[in-house]
Formats: sequence, C-alpha cells, structure tokens
Amino acid sequence: MKILIADPIATSAVEVLRKNFEVIEQHFSQSELLNEISNFHAIIVRSATKIPREVVKKGTQLKVIGRAGVGVDNIDVEAATEKGIFVVNSPQASTISVAEITIAYMLALSRKLIQATNKTKDGKWPKKQLMGTEMHGKTIGFIGCGRIGAEVVKRTQVFGMNCLVYDPYLPPEVPAKLGVEMTEDLDRLFRVSDFITIHAWLTDETRGMVGENELEKMKPTAFLVNCARGGIVDEDALYDALKEKKIAGAALDVFTVEPAIENKLFELENLYVSPHIAASTKEAQIRAGLVTAEQVRLVLIGQKPVFSVNAKMLV
Repeated sequence: MKILIADPIATSAVEVLRKNFEVIEQHFSQSELLNEISNFHAIIVRSATKIPREVVKKGTQLKVIGRAGVGVDNIDVEAATEKGIFVVNSPQASTISVAEITIAYMLALSRKLIQATNKTKDGKWPKKQLMGTEMHGKTIGFIGCGRIGAEVVKRTQVFGMNCLVYDPYLPPEVPAKLGVEMTEDLDRLFRVSDFITIHAWLTDETRGMVGENELEKMKPTAFLVNCARGGIVDEDALYDALKEKKIAGAALDVFTVEPAIENKLFELENLYVSPHIAASTKEAQIRAGLVTAEQVRLVLIGQKPVFSVNAKMLV
C-alpha cells in the first residue's frame, strides 16, 4: 500500500510507516493532487494541503486521511465519510505548545514587550510610554475550553487570574474540576473580561462569532488572543477596534486567509502576529507525526484507529 505524506512530518514518524508501506513524501499543488491522489491508499497532511470533496472523490483507493494536528477544517470530512474513508488526527499532540504560546502572547501584550524591544533597539528609552499591566487578579474569558483551554486555565490560575468560561459543549463535571466559573451569557464574558482567549474549532456556528458587536462590548483595557482558527474573529471589525483603541491590543496566530502575506491589520502597533506557529514546537511535531502515523497504520492493517473524527459515522 502507498502513503502520500503531502506536508512535512517528523522523520521518526515517516520511518514508522516505511517499515510496512511505500511512502512518498511530496507536496503537490491542488491540481497536481487531483491527478495523483488515485495512486494512494492513505494521505497525511498538516494545514497547508487541502482535501476538498473533489480530491476525496478522485481518491478511489483511499482508506484513510491523516491530519498531523488537531483541526480538520482543511479536510472535507463529510465527503470522506460518504466514501467510507477514515479521517484521523492527533488531538493531544499540540496541546501544551498552543497553551504556552497563548500565555506568551498574554504576557507580551500586557507588558508591551514587542514595542519595548523595537523602540529600545532603535536607540530610544521610552519608559513612560511602556507602562504595562499585571495579569494577577484579572479576569480571563475563554471561548471554548477543551484540552488546550484546560491547560491555559491551569497556567492562568498560577498567575492568580479568574477564569470565566463560555462553552456550551463542556461536560458538566469539568468546570468544578478545573475551578472555573461557567457562563451562558457570551455578552457578559466580553463585558467583564480583561483578557479573552479563543479555543474553539472553526464551524458554521463559530465563524465570525467575534465581530463588531462583541468587540464593542470589551473594555478599552482588554486584550484578545486567538491561537485557534482564523475566521472566528472578524478581521475588519478587529482592525477598527484596534485602530480606534476600543480595545488595548490583540494577538493572532491564525487568519481568515492563510498564508496572510498582506493584511491591513499588520500596520497596527497594538496587534501582535505570528504565522500559524502555535503548534510548531519540536516536541509537538514529533508527537503529532507519531500519533498520526500510528492511526494511519492501524487503518491500513484493518484495525480501528484510536483518534478518528468520523469513526462513529462509519460504523
């Protein structure tokens, strides 16, 4: 059986698959992928390669699509399910890495570290302009609180922060276990939070859920962090809120259109950005590659994968 690794994964993961299968490591354009996908029984991607319905349809031999990461919004899961193709991922691999960069952004925003670095390197010494704020005693609002959100909760509690969570899908026993306050009032979360962090998947329900109305409710001293998925935050509304100082600052690791080579948000000093690197640590990439490779291997030898987003629908 042949496996296409369309986006780079850890070498150790590739070697696991080479023991039993023919492995091709190559990134194809979308048109090339349409022509080549029929030759493979499995494909592994990260976020760069898209697997839309037309690719799934052309994958006449496909048994499994592996996503070396958490989100599968670059894969047409419905189309794969219709064809009896497993979609597997590595939901726990990047948890710590994404939680840590979220905290890093909160610290950087609250202490204006990027402005401080740039101005000091430019030969300036603007101490009075760089007055920061402590995280201790502040309220952090969570939009979504799954695996990653829970890890952020633990870390912010160490800072002495109060955690307010909006997550309609969170099991009822989790809030007490984490020691957080739940709210069903999303407007309240925007009004009272000093920091807001997003840990939700991009779905029809969450697309654009942080827009002009929500940003208008935030404190002028509040910060917004999104290391989840682009498209959840309305970038035009965020631009206006930041430019008009309706909120103090924001940090984005993800964008509606990626790669985000040009974006008017980039002109704003109170916006911190990175090129979708929240999961890009050596440790996370090794875990993601190994876990995904194992899920793909299980499917190809006729066993049920542990981490599949559509296994129940295929039964």
